[in-house]
Amino acid sequence: MTEFERDLVRSFNDFFEERDLKAVAYRRKQHRFSSQVVDVLVDSLNPDFYLAIENKSISTAKGAGALYFSQHFTESQIPRLSGFLERSGRRGFLAVELKRGTGRKRRAFVVPWSDVEARWSSDEPGFPVDRLKGYSELERVGGRYEVGNAFEAD
Repeated sequence: MTEFERDLVRSFNDFFEERDLKAVAYRRKQHRFSSQVVDVLVDSLNPDFYLAIENKSISTAKGAGALYFSQHFTESQIPRLSGFLERSGRRGFLAVELKRGTGRKRRAFVVPWSDVEARWSSDEPGFPVDRLKGYSELERVGGRYEVGNAFEAD
């Protein structure tokens, strides 16, 4: 489990506890020879919080100018996750963390999965960093992300 995934799960669960919401965020244990469909799952009877979130981190400090489908996803990952969302009825998102180097605050953005599917289907190479910054930002406060508004239904 990456630090970003751990922080996101903890942030969701803190959010739910603070608001006394019946929901739980978790990461399924990954086994050596089995693939994992998605990084973070959120279960709730409230459809606003019945989610599947794929997490990616890129280092803009090392010159990364985009999140590339060919580099950051396996070949079958996007259609496999899209199928999972269709079958499960979950709302899907891509959460992208931008690591900006030592001493600089990390930033994270939330992309609706429908936008990921649209760009991938139209043979776009990925998401330039500037485009990612146009999506909802997960504000980082201390070691956690403020998840409340970023995942609300449209």
